[in-house]
Amino acid sequence: MPTPLEGRHVALGVTGSIAAYKAVDLASRLVQAGSHVVVMLTDEAARFVSPLSFAAIVHRPVVTDLYDPRSEMGMDHVALAEQADLVMVAPATANTLAKMAHGLADDPVTTTVLATGAPVIVAPAMDAKMFENPATRANLATLRERGLHVAGPASGRMASGLTGVGRMVEPEELVGHARLVLGRAGDLAGRRLVVTAGGTEEPIDPVRVITNRSSGKMGFAIAEAARDRGADVTLISARSTQPEPVGVSVVRAASARAMADAVRETAGQADAVVMAAAVSDWTPAAPSATKLKKGAAVDLSLELERTEDVIASVEGPRLVKVGFALETEELESNARAKLAAKGLDLIVANDALQQDAGMGADENRVVIIGRDGEAQQVPTMSKYEVGHRILDRVARLLVERGGRSAGELIEHG
Repeated sequence: MPTPLEGRHVALGVTGSIAAYKAVDLASRLVQAGSHVVVMLTDEAARFVSPLSFAAIVHRPVVTDLYDPRSEMGMDHVALAEQADLVMVAPATANTLAKMAHGLADDPVTTTVLATGAPVIVAPAMDAKMFENPATRANLATLRERGLHVAGPASGRMASGLTGVGRMVEPEELVGHARLVLGRAGDLAGRRLVVTAGGTEEPIDPVRVITNRSSGKMGFAIAEAARDRGADVTLISARSTQPEPVGVSVVRAASARAMADAVRETAGQADAVVMAAAVSDWTPAAPSATKLKKGAAVDLSLELERTEDVIASVEGPRLVKVGFALETEELESNARAKLAAKGLDLIVANDALQQDAGMGADENRVVIIGRDGEAQQVPTMSKYEVGHRILDRVARLLVERGGRSAGELIEHG
């Protein structure tokens, strides 16, 4: 399944901030995501970054003057606004935010924002004192009340050399905001999903743990895919170095016990739980409160006890439960046994010994088995794509079990 950006028309407005250089990277990322991008520059923005830089990235003329008869848009002031599926203003200066809040339209960016019916994302960028000014705060509050999506700003070092809140968020994060906004009408809109990820760490002492090789990539990919389909996603993550997905509520749970508690706390309001985390089956029975010292004549013996089976402990009359099975032999038969023993609706099985996919890799190759016995072989593909294959089955079960489509859920709130 494509991302929400693929094939969509994005109007990217760039205004007069030093952060305009980041907009070149943003335009490139949008194009790589499959979007058709038109860039609009204010006169002030063109002083920071040349229109040619953007034209080379998006492969089409840059709009700097809506009155230019030679422009692709001709004399039509609202052509961009009507064509766009999404309007992004990044960076958005304090001056531009003020114009937008008060309905002023005297440049390609503000004209397009005022005329469009598409969703609008603004990424503020300015000095910290300007951002803290009550006038700027009031303008942003007005824009939010009107339904505009405000991304950032972030905290960090400013062009002035000072540190504070006012930096434009990074292009990669802005792409996440675009996917979040465009995915709101997906087939999982109105649904709440809990996804787990990463490998738990069971303490031996304050510095040593029992863990596994899970990277968390599969769970994070499922969370992103669910967000891109409109779901309200809570991601419960053990150890992982993956960046937190935009628009996803992330809960950190290092150990099996912490993850079990977090899942139980969130699953009560969920429509589905997807247990992609590699939860340790065993934990030290009596972890040491102090670091165990290494001695030449001392052998360390650990007494282990079983951890709680998290997914098996979660119940709900309409809750869709998805588990994972990482096996080294008899993949399908072992997975089917777990499916029945844990009371799952779906189980996703993959081979721990495969070298080109699975644990730690960016791709995966799995078998998705349903309670009805249906086994779906999923060939090697990105974990994001595998996530969508899993969610296809989840979405079908949700409609069968809940009796309402995504559209009906949105309509009835």
